[in-house]
Amino acid sequence: MSPLRLRVEGRTFRDHENREVTVRGINVAGDAKFPAIPDRPSHIPDKFFEGDDVSFVGRPFSVKEAHTHFSRLRRWGYNTIRYIFTWEAIEHSGPGKYDEEWIDHTIAVLRLAKDYEFYIFLDPHQDVWSRFSGGSGAPIWTLYAMGLNPRGFVATEAAMVHNTYPEPEKYPKMIWATNYYRFACQVIFTLFFAGKDFAPKAVIDGKNIQDYLQDHLIEACRHLAERIHEAGDLENDVVVGWESFNEPNRGLVGYQDISTIPSEQKLQKGTSPTAWQAILTGSGRSCEIDTWDFGGFGPYKSGTTLVDPKGETAWLPADYNDSDYGWKRSPEWKLGECIWAQHGVWDPANDLLLKKDYFSKHPKTGEKLDYEYFTNIYFMDHYRRYKAAIRSIHSDAILFCQPPVLEIPPSLKETNDDDPNMVYTPHYYDGVTLLTKKWNRYWNVDVFGVLRGRYLSPIFAIKLGETAIRNCLRDQLSAIGKEGVDYMGEHPCVFTEIGIPFDMDDKYAYKTGNYSSQSAAMDANHFALEGSGANGFTLWVYTATNNHGWGDRWNGEDLSIYSIDDRPLPLSISSPQTVTKTPNDSTLAVDTSPQANSPSHPSPRSTGSSSDLKATLSMPSIASERSTTPAEFANTPGFRAAEAYVRPSPRATVGNVTSYAFDLRNCTFNLALSSTSAATEKAPTEISLPEFHFPTDHTNVEVSGGKWTISVDDIDKGAIPTLRWWHPEGNHTVTVRGAKRAQGIALGREDEDEDGDDEQGQQSRCNIM
Repeated sequence: MSPLRLRVEGRTFRDHENREVTVRGINVAGDAKFPAIPDRPSHIPDKFFEGDDVSFVGRPFSVKEAHTHFSRLRRWGYNTIRYIFTWEAIEHSGPGKYDEEWIDHTIAVLRLAKDYEFYIFLDPHQDVWSRFSGGSGAPIWTLYAMGLNPRGFVATEAAMVHNTYPEPEKYPKMIWATNYYRFACQVIFTLFFAGKDFAPKAVIDGKNIQDYLQDHLIEACRHLAERIHEAGDLENDVVVGWESFNEPNRGLVGYQDISTIPSEQKLQKGTSPTAWQAILTGSGRSCEIDTWDFGGFGPYKSGTTLVDPKGETAWLPADYNDSDYGWKRSPEWKLGECIWAQHGVWDPANDLLLKKDYFSKHPKTGEKLDYEYFTNIYFMDHYRRYKAAIRSIHSDAILFCQPPVLEIPPSLKETNDDDPNMVYTPHYYDGVTLLTKKWNRYWNVDVFGVLRGRYLSPIFAIKLGETAIRNCLRDQLSAIGKEGVDYMGEHPCVFTEIGIPFDMDDKYAYKTGNYSSQSAAMDANHFALEGSGANGFTLWVYTATNNHGWGDRWNGEDLSIYSIDDRPLPLSISSPQTVTKTPNDSTLAVDTSPQANSPSHPSPRSTGSSSDLKATLSMPSIASERSTTPAEFANTPGFRAAEAYVRPSPRATVGNVTSYAFDLRNCTFNLALSSTSAATEKAPTEISLPEFHFPTDHTNVEVSGGKWTISVDDIDKGAIPTLRWWHPEGNHTVTVRGAKRAQGIALGREDEDEDGDDEQGQQSRCNIM
């Protein structure tokens, strides 16, 4: 049996040459959250509720365009893809009805990704459960199975759904995330994870709704895994693993008193009902509800408002035709009536709350419930079932375990769940930047420290000044990673979501081409990642259809590093001040001074002229959709802060990475490693060096020992220059200095075609050193 391309060894990833692999990844793609046929982004209301008759074929992009997108991502230095798909994509037509055409498309795209040598793990993605509850993930029939009527979510505010918002262009920033604390999600996630305990009457086809839903989700993923397995050339070669259910949520499990807002709920924006108020409005009653906003110093109560559904409810009516999908509902489960009323939580005859602590204790054992209990019991029960299903098909699959966001991880260390082939995959976003859509250089908050009770008052968690902010982000990521080791054991840590909004400051960059705020924010996040000790990340997100008008075309988010309204970063720039549209002949030069044989300036491994290079860099054409963005936001394209995310990184390290960092301002990359053996001829340490930062005439390399070379391999697949370093055993360092440039500026104003000469037409010729 040949060695695996990627395997887990303790807290590191290893390649087939036993080198440490640093995961530098990207989420692909943001628009995989909604159908391609018909194209149904979240701001389009037309035929929204016709959820059975859709297709996701064409997500994340067409097979025809895949070469362009994959080669672009390779040139930008990414080696890993978190491949986004939704349950809805597989099983939208009804229970057990799989979209084999979409699976065929997915296999074809994965097969093309194999040519680019990506490591890919699949992510069964969801946000607040489903498109029909304001996010993405599950098919519409799952809501009907739970007795919910998504058409009633508007009047009851059971969910804030962009597709049904009266003026979609005014959908509030990040309001979708508050759906986790609204009625629909509180019902859905409680039933999905803990229905057997809290809703025993909710039985469908002889199963409690918990098992019914989990069985269908897990079997859909297992079916996809089986089809990938049957393809014969994808497992382990390109698909290295599977991630667990994205961003799981407890619903109401562990709420001590549903008539109050839990103290641990930090997100409040717009109307902010208690769970009891949400139950009432969900059943058509009117309530006066507090409203909140997010200001310069965080969330604050802004007033109250009356939410009056005028009798409309979030539940299916009693006369609903429950035979459409072929299931049989237990007669004990009455349609048209709140599931919590049916279990004695409240009395709808007089709207009296009877059991405010219903979700605070285990109904059978009386144990007190909290988020830790939810994670260790309910989440882990689901995770074990999911893992078993995937491993029954893909026995070598790496399982990327994602517990609830920013919650204490499950206690797996030295238990049967301490799986040696598991990775801890937390998520982290700078909440201040995400919610305000501004990069605040003056202050930020140690949110993780606040959540873990490290401050007597949140006021002490405020960090002042950009240096303190950057260090605070790094320290939070370090603490999250350490917590994973403490609770889950010795496993790699990969942040599978982290990113920034690009539509900052009311889209100022789209009007001016000045992306300095985005560049500073993106660089701060990468500084944090590089300094955290994590084994890598998958940045959120790459969306091939992003535009300046609607961003990622989902819930007002605009986090994609690519946009059809911006210019792709050139392959290289001949000098720090200029950009040319014509092909640029260049050489990757080494120092020819008298010190050239010293450790700081070793002699080149091999020499030659440009004629020695047998291949030239050729890029495919792309037929991407032209933008219809208003001219105000499209006439000044920039490079979308690419200098901050297109950055050098260790790719394969002989021994272990001790530390690495890229100083963007000074364009200096440092790597420290420790190795018990010398690098071999066949397998040296490899570092990706994007030519934008390290042009041939502005690159200086210093090593503590050994010899090195810079060359370009597989250039037809979009690779970037790679520094290969043959070092002795022991502790060693390398420093690479490139061309310093101003951050965030539009480096040229030539009017170019999208993906024009900057990207697809160049044929760079390099000397091999």
